[in-house]
Amino acid sequence: MKSSVYLDSTISSYYFDGRESLRPFVEITKKWWEEERNKFDIFTSEETLDELNEGSYPNKVKVIEFAAKLTLLPPDEKVIEIAGIYLENYVMPQVLKGDAIHLAYASYYKMDFLLTWNCNHLANANKKQHIRLINTRLNLSIPEITTPLELVTEEKNDY
Repeated sequence: MKSSVYLDSTISSYYFDGRESLRPFVEITKKWWEEERNKFDIFTSEETLDELNEGSYPNKVKVIEFAAKLTLLPPDEKVIEIAGIYLENYVMPQVLKGDAIHLAYASYYKMDFLLTWNCNHLANANKKQHIRLINTRLNLSIPEITTPLELVTEEKNDY
């Protein structure tokens, strides 16, 4: 059985980004997509599509087409309720409700991983204990929040 991965909007947008300042992230994202993605069941949400539609970044049409091909997790009132609890408990910033919703989707749907390049609010070691605490209180699964750089499978010949 494959592990499940929830992709937030940064993965799709970085895949097509041509800015020199983001080139290492783009290369890692493409490498992960080409070499690793088939080892996982990949999901996203309407929140991701909404963020991509509202955003301003390079190659927007390609980014949206890419994300629209992913399997969407169904919207659920419980996800919004969980995101609200994250905001009330300062797990995520009040002004960036999308981050709370991404985490709520990944937690509610028991994703093994939440894949992101958002290292300020999601893939941040300083946040993980707080997320574990709140999700444990809510009796929710705790996804491993990581970047494509870290989500690679170990090869048996590595030893």
